[in-house]
Amino acid sequence: MTENSTLQQQPRQAPPRNGLGTAGFVLGLLGLVASPIPFVGVVAWPLVVLGLILSATGLARVRAGKATNRGLAVAGIVVSVLGLVVSVLWVVVIGKAVSDVQDQASQHHTITYQVSGDAKAVNIDYSTFEAHTILITTEQSASVPWTKTVEATGFLEGAQFAVTAGPDGGSVTCKVVVDGKDAKTATAAGPGAVASCTGF
Repeated sequence: MTENSTLQQQPRQAPPRNGLGTAGFVLGLLGLVASPIPFVGVVAWPLVVLGLILSATGLARVRAGKATNRGLAVAGIVVSVLGLVVSVLWVVVIGKAVSDVQDQASQHHTITYQVSGDAKAVNIDYSTFEAHTILITTEQSASVPWTKTVEATGFLEGAQFAVTAGPDGGSVTCKVVVDGKDAKTATAAGPGAVASCTGF
């Protein structure tokens, strides 16, 4: 039997099947990169899960002698797990933020507006709250001292409180108390002077 016939009888060795391990690494890496990005991180979930599955399958092929890219398959598992951890953390953070917003939106507040000073008459603009809507109420030529208490539910952003001294001048001080705690104070003096406690 010749040497050529001996070579022909030997079975050809199958090429390594490295595709799954490589694909798992690529998907896991893409998922890890995308996972910390707000909103874009949503696509990281399927990427890292699929990357983990493919990388694990690729590693199984390596152990069975059907693939040779052990390092890439292991790296795919690592980056996929890291991406999965980051994605889970984002879900926790976003869930906490949504919960906090919902709590603030339903929180009840008692707001007390106070005006003091030696001005004889002042004009007062202050916010009232109705069904999550902020309304501006004005009182002309109000006597000092002056106090008003209103109730609010939800966010207080955009609320206003300003006191304007009359033409006779004098000093005016505005003060806002929210839920029993001093929130803002301002003082102005002179004809037409404005003490603003807006932004509390």
